[in-house]
Amino acid sequence: METKSWSASLEHGEYSEDRDLVLKHSIEAIEETAKGCYVNLVTPDVFGHPENYLSDHIHEKFSDTVEIKYIDQCGCGGYVLRVYR
Repeated sequence: METKSWSASLEHGEYSEDRDLVLKHSIEAIEETAKGCYVNLVTPDVFGHPENYLSDHIHEKFSDTVEIKYIDQCGCGGYVLRVYR
């Protein structure tokens, strides 16, 4: 369990080729984040803006128990979506 805010890098290697893996590991990262903390989900640019595919997936799993905020696009091209527990 991550007891402080942290970042999960889901943008390189196999992540840039497998959107389902990004979705799966995003959920796992949120589950590993303690209440009162957040996780920055860093996603690959090849799938586009994470609010278009990841936000709904997160809300389906966690309903209104999380808060999602888009932060920015990284200098390397990926995107950062912050999920508060």
